[in-house]
Amino acid sequence: MLERLFSLSRQGTTIKTEVIAGLTTFVTMVYIVFVNPAMLSEAGMDLGAAFVATCIAAAIGCFIMGFWANYPLALAPGMGLNAFFTYGVVLGMGHSWQSALGAVFLSGCLFLLLSLFKVREWVIQAIPVVLKQAIATGIGAFLALIALKNAGIIVASPATLVQLGDITSAGPLLAIFSFFIIAALMFRDVKSAVLLSIFIVTVCAWGLDLVEYHGIVSAPPSIMPTVMQLDIAAALELSMLSVVFAFLFVDLFDTSGTLVAVTQKAGLADEKGKMPRLGRALSADSTATIAGSMLGTSTTTSYIESVSGVSVGGKTGLTAVVVGICFLLMMFFAPLAQMVPAYATAGAILYVAVLMLQNLKFVNWDDMSDAIPVSVVLLMTPLTFSIAHGIALGFIAYTAVKVLCNKREEVSLSVWVLTILFVVKFALS
Repeated sequence: MLERLFSLSRQGTTIKTEVIAGLTTFVTMVYIVFVNPAMLSEAGMDLGAAFVATCIAAAIGCFIMGFWANYPLALAPGMGLNAFFTYGVVLGMGHSWQSALGAVFLSGCLFLLLSLFKVREWVIQAIPVVLKQAIATGIGAFLALIALKNAGIIVASPATLVQLGDITSAGPLLAIFSFFIIAALMFRDVKSAVLLSIFIVTVCAWGLDLVEYHGIVSAPPSIMPTVMQLDIAAALELSMLSVVFAFLFVDLFDTSGTLVAVTQKAGLADEKGKMPRLGRALSADSTATIAGSMLGTSTTTSYIESVSGVSVGGKTGLTAVVVGICFLLMMFFAPLAQMVPAYATAGAILYVAVLMLQNLKFVNWDDMSDAIPVSVVLLMTPLTFSIAHGIALGFIAYTAVKVLCNKREEVSLSVWVLTILFVVKFALS
């Protein structure tokens, strides 16, 4: 049956190899079941329900990707998008978490339509590469700010907006310790570096009597506080336009980049670099996002950590299915998730931020018409505490600078349309 479903022999792999690959991928990305619920709970969502929603949404995405698209690509609620959900849309803009879930739902529907009607390539190609790089780095800076804030390394100041916190206290010290653990383990190519850092810091906090032991295994918490609580009507308001676009663009770019990286690593692309069953893979991502919004979690997207499973031989959807099964089993370890303090996950968030900031090396800093919009997104995303505002201001800056520098031919029609929409949005807000 597995041979018929996944074409194992044709891909030159075995059940054992695929299972090992799935377990490897899961270990490298399971940190999300601790980080995501903690972030969503700050938006007012029930922690236990968000934990279960995270596990189920990830499992659904992995199963669709595995059984339908037959790719060794794992999915889960995405880092950056969950931060934008909580700190940007809910706490920053003042929207309810129900309307934020509605925006996630709409972005998933738009992504699905783009995939079904095969206009994804047109959309991606229409957005300048420099803006894609800018968005990635802006999200990285945003995540770094959130990590430092959650750890207490930086705190609010009435005089200077932010200032250095008490880094000699336990929380900030353990967060810094967590980040250094990840750096040391990653240097040694330890696949589970992020998970191990969260575990070590949580154990240290427990030993210092900073967290309370809740046990290890229990029945999954109820998902009812978040399931089907999305407010689609509120998400259709003009003020939510940039939010929906932000969710859509970031997911679109993340998924496309991850698909390319994983398929190239696994040798699944043809001689021209084209990926078979691309539409199915994209539909899996968007369908998982729609399902996740209904369950009660932020955007579900493809994970670059899937490369770790591919690196040990994963080549088919069976790898993704194994990851999905592991996420379902994680629902029974909710007490562990409840023990993890914010400073234990701060190191993981900061590490992801560093990875995203690496996109700065691809920017042509000698061309001011590229450097300026990138700088606008990089600075304004964390300083406005909003990915949506960062993207909108980046588009406006890109169009304005290109026109003023007599490079208006580099501004595509889609960029003009989006720029005008963002200007109208700011004018009416």
